[in-house]
Amino acid sequence: MPKKVTLKDEKIIDSWSVLIEDAKGRKNEIYEKTKKYIEKVQVPEITVEEVNVRPGWLKGFLGKEREYLRVTMKGIKDYKMYVGARDFGNDLDVQWYLTCEPSYFRARLSKALTGGATDKAFLQILDIFDQQDLRAYATVVHHALLKAVCDLMSELNQDPSKIDRKSRGFLGIS
Repeated sequence: MPKKVTLKDEKIIDSWSVLIEDAKGRKNEIYEKTKKYIEKVQVPEITVEEVNVRPGWLKGFLGKEREYLRVTMKGIKDYKMYVGARDFGNDLDVQWYLTCEPSYFRARLSKALTGGATDKAFLQILDIFDQQDLRAYATVVHHALLKAVCDLMSELNQDPSKIDRKSRGFLGIS
């Protein structure tokens, strides 16, 4: 059984989504192809696992959760990506979220140093190599999901060139 993860809105720092018409029931294809394309890049520090995401502890307790792929990279483990797909009527809603989830110690120290203003002070200060790693890692996941989406759209005789490929957040991945 997949792990349960609480993902609150304030953790999300970048995102991307697309709605694929008439693709109901094709979530597993998106997940399998995304995993395949991530593995094809052969970055040994990147891992992919299935998790059940809930928007809060109480809502999760009441049964509100969805299955996602969680992608992490060794060295920048406070930044996680969640890849999701779900039926939305006859369509398939596909998305990813890049999150900033500091460890308990980093979060408490950041809050103490900023007078309680933020728990992400340390994570916002990335050296040039960490920035490169974060951008490359997020771009690998984005491109893997895009390829999976384009494959599915082509199978459905839809034009993938009309997809908005740019993410909405501080990285602006395309």
